[in-house]
Order: sequence, then structure tokens, then C-alpha cells
Amino acid sequence: MKNAGRREPNVIPGFGITLGFTTFFLCAIVLLPLSALVLKAAGMDFARFMDVITSPRAIASYKLSFGASMVAAGVNMVFGFAIAWSLVRYDFPGRKFVDAIIDMPFALPTAVSGIALTTVFAGNGWIGQYLEPLGIQVAYNWIGITVALTLIGMPFVVRTVQPALAEVQRDLEDAAETLGAGRFYVFRRIIVPTVLPALLTGFTLAFARAVGEYGSVIFIAGNMPMKTEITPLLIVIRLEEFDYAGAAALGCVMLAISFVMLLAINLLQVWGRKRMMVSR
Repeated sequence: MKNAGRREPNVIPGFGITLGFTTFFLCAIVLLPLSALVLKAAGMDFARFMDVITSPRAIASYKLSFGASMVAAGVNMVFGFAIAWSLVRYDFPGRKFVDAIIDMPFALPTAVSGIALTTVFAGNGWIGQYLEPLGIQVAYNWIGITVALTLIGMPFVVRTVQPALAEVQRDLEDAAETLGAGRFYVFRRIIVPTVLPALLTGFTLAFARAVGEYGSVIFIAGNMPMKTEITPLLIVIRLEEFDYAGAAALGCVMLAISFVMLLAINLLQVWGRKRMMVSR
């Protein structure tokens, strides 16, 4: 009877304080600014809101931003897997250096990346001077935007796929080869199903990162309206014109898409964990 009114000690000490601080921090840093963005856009007339987000200039920026981001994420998914495979499965001179270079886009300021890419791919650049006589214009074109988005998205795919490749059970591959399976069959039926959730997660992360990229794109894009103008740049232009409501409306569109990307990432991660548990 003495212990009837007592609470059982919590397994995790300080859980209540930690949860309260975490909730407060997330609300102050994440939810509050996002709520302000939505409220700013909600203050607009609905007709004005639709006119801003569906204008021809905005539609062109959506097509360029999401189209180039999709292509860049697809390129990263293929070549990022190849890089991760080389780093996990092979031991070669300079492997640690290559492994360190992968993280360079994380540490490098995006503006520096844009300037470097423009220097390389401009008409008088190191590579651009040889491409333009062939009719291939990279800088100030959608191709240059895709190259910039590929650069900043590559680490997301490589770092996501690397742990999954490291956990592939080599004994299953050896057993399949012993039973007469070819290398392509082993790759298709054993390796790909194991790393597919991580590969899709890396693709989604690279795509979501590319959609919101600004610094590395504006230098190589040329920023021509209706041609090479990305949505983040259009938001900045709205702010420079003191059209804060219009910028908030475009921001809400980007926020909604980012939320969908985050939801997709979480679902892919859950699916990947379930597949790994079943395989084990």
C-alpha cells in the first residue's frame, strides 16, 4: 500500500526535460518560421495567390528546377552507386583520398562551386572551349544547371549506399556463384534488392537537396527568365522587388514539395528496415 501512490522510476533519466527541450527547440527553430511563411502567404487573396504560383514565369521555373533536379538525382543514383561500390568492394591506391573528396561538396560553399563550374564550362573555360565548337553549350544552359545539381547531390547517394553495400552478405553471393549463378544474376537478385531502399533514399535526398539549391546554380545558369531561371532565384527576385507575399507564395509551393520529399524519405527508410529484418 505504501507504493500505491508512487510512480515507477523512468528507464531513461531526464526524459521529460529532454522531450520538453527538444519540442521547444523544434518549435522555435523549425515550426515557427515555417508557420510564419504559411501565414504570410495566407494573407494574400486566393486569386492573387494562384496568379503568382501559376504565372508562366513561375511554371517555367518549376519545370527547370524539378526537371534538372530529377535528371541530376538520376545521374547521381547511377554513378553514386558505382563510386560507393568501388569504395566498398575494392582496395586501390588513393582510396582514402577519393573517399574524402566525396564529402567536399558538403564543406565547400555553394557559391565557390558555382564559380568553379563556370570557370570550367564557360565558352572560354578549360573544358567549355572544346565543347562549344561541337555545339555543346554547358554554361548558361539547363545542362550547366544539371551539372551543378549533380555536384552538390553526389555525396548524398554515395554516403547512403555505402553502409548498405557493406552489409551485403558475401556468403550469399558465394553460395549463388557456387550453384552456378552468373555475376549479373547475383547482382540483380541479391545485391540490388538489398541496397535498393538505400539507393532510393539517396536518390530522394539528392533530389530534395537539388530542388532548393541556389548558390552553385546562379553563376552557371545565366538566370534568363523563362529559360534558365530556377524557382529559388525567382523567390529572391520577388524579395528584391519587396513583394514579400509573392515570395512567400512561391516558398509555400517549395515547402509543400519538400514535405512530400521528407515523407517519401521516411517511408523508404521504414521499408528498407523491414526488408533488412525479413532478409535477416
